[in-house]
Amino acid sequence: ELKVTDRASGQPVVDGEVGLIEVRGPNVFQGYWKMPEKTAAELRADGFFITGDLGKIDADGYVHIVGRDKDLIISGGYNIYPKEIELVLDDQPGVLESAVIGVPHDDFGETVVGLIVPVAGETPDVEGIKAAAAASLARFKHPRALIVVDELPRNTMGKVQKSLLREAHKDLFVMT
Repeated sequence: ELKVTDRASGQPVVDGEVGLIEVRGPNVFQGYWKMPEKTAAELRADGFFITGDLGKIDADGYVHIVGRDKDLIISGGYNIYPKEIELVLDDQPGVLESAVIGVPHDDFGETVVGLIVPVAGETPDVEGIKAAAAASLARFKHPRALIVVDELPRNTMGKVQKSLLREAHKDLFVMT
């Protein structure tokens, strides 16, 4: 079983609305080994597991994952899903891959920063990438900074460690 729920209330959302993906079934684990607090936080009393993924169910009943709850950026009251911006950045010439993070901003709470890894031997056109993002994304989703990096930090499973990126760039827009 799968349902999409409101982050605050835990109640199911209407189809098409983004919420937390929860799953239940005989193939879903029953808790974390010797971690009762984590189990209580992520496993509901009715057996539904809060996956940490954000998604929506379309009119045909298909589930679309839009990102991870912990990666959600809230800027000026807007919810921003990094995956949407990463898809635009990744589609640009000279970009091998990207990661989008939220960093603290005095005026907006958080703001969008894109980190891009260039294709080997190429130099991405940062201004061209910004223009492409501006042409296809709502203004509040535009990266305030694009940073070219050699590689993105990954864990042993190969997942990008966005927490390390947020920590490394947390002071980018802090006023002193």
